Amino acid sequence: MDREALMNRLRLPAARLEEINAELFTADSRALNDFLDVVERYGSPQEINRKASDASRPPVLEAKVRQTRPEYLADLEWLHRQADTGTFVSLTAYRQRLLGERFQDTVFKDSQPVTLEISACQYFPWLMDIAHRALENGEIMPGRFIRVRNMQEQEADGDLPAFAAAMQIIGASYAEQLDTRGSDGSNIHLGGADTLVGYYGGVGEPNGYALKWLDEYLYYYTHYGVRQVLNVNHGTVLLGYLLHRLGIDIQFKISVTLGNDNPYNALWTLLTARLFAREDGSTPLVGFNWSNSVTNETIEISAQFRKSLGLEDLVRFEEHVTETWKGLVIQPYLRREEVLELADHVANLSAKHEGGEPDVEQRRERPSDVQDYFRTKDEILASGDWDHLTLNFRDKFEALNRTARALTERGLSFVAAQNLHRP
Repeated sequence: MDREALMNRLRLPAARLEEINAELFTADSRALNDFLDVVERYGSPQEINRKASDASRPPVLEAKVRQTRPEYLADLEWLHRQADTGTFVSLTAYRQRLLGERFQDTVFKDSQPVTLEISACQYFPWLMDIAHRALENGEIMPGRFIRVRNMQEQEADGDLPAFAAAMQIIGASYAEQLDTRGSDGSNIHLGGADTLVGYYGGVGEPNGYALKWLDEYLYYYTHYGVRQVLNVNHGTVLLGYLLHRLGIDIQFKISVTLGNDNPYNALWTLLTARLFAREDGSTPLVGFNWSNSVTNETIEISAQFRKSLGLEDLVRFEEHVTETWKGLVIQPYLRREEVLELADHVANLSAKHEGGEPDVEQRRERPSDVQDYFRTKDEILASGDWDHLTLNFRDKFEALNRTARALTERGLSFVAAQNLHRP
């Protein structure tokens, strides 16, 4: 049998999709009616999007900051001034300074820039800390921020609206992780670090927790305009697709914990994104983190069918350049060279910095630790670890800038905070 005949056996019959529509999406579907019950508490899709749009307006966010952390308003005003006056280093000036005489002869690959991503920026003061450092030293601010801080905690202390406002000011994207996740006590058989492995493998949203996640998302979407969140469970990934199909403008990225670690896993992820896309082709899936174990070949193979499915410009492939020194991977872990090798021929990549450089981390009195993501701010302050964690975040920022320099030296481009770093 020839290859074409074998491929034809794999084709999906259109009648199968018609069966699913006829039998699954019916008035007596308990699972889908439970989903719609939660959505309708917030209004129609149009009303929900309108509430989110209103809540995300800078004056509305700044009014919430004024109620909780008025001292942050001066920081937001400072960011506004820098963005308006163009005081941060421009991309051209950055390239000229770094390359010197080579600048004139370098043709940059601006058609497929690599997004500079940092994780996790837990606290608004950390954002301001690196912003001042970037301005002083002519460094680059990330184009994307990931946050995994407790949502209720940051809502109460004013970080949530301040950070959301700052992202609009500087022109960066960001994603929040909702509190309804594997570490929230949803699985009664799990404890702390001694049972950490149990939090992974899609057990973070058991039973009714998927609907709780949905409810939490709609709350922060309609109250703060938080549009993009991390997704760590196949059930809540599906709920995200369903929300988007209804017309609600959710966005999400799939976490590294879901384990996209081979091309076929990625194919399943992207097939479902395409299957549930709107009629205009849009999908709420804006990216996913690869497993730390993937090779460049896996990403290259997956890039081929990502493009075939019409998702190349919509779904970002996010690769960890660095990881926290403790709690995640065997160290030293550094994947910069692999990202650089991909960047000249694989589009829509993100270089994610979750830890400092190995040569820096190993010298720290207290290196970065993924367990710090699950600690409360009060406990961090009481323990005396605040300065250590702040330094850990600065190390991630320095690692990100090493990547920016390495990309530039190879004539490759990057996405930074667009309102701060002009062309």
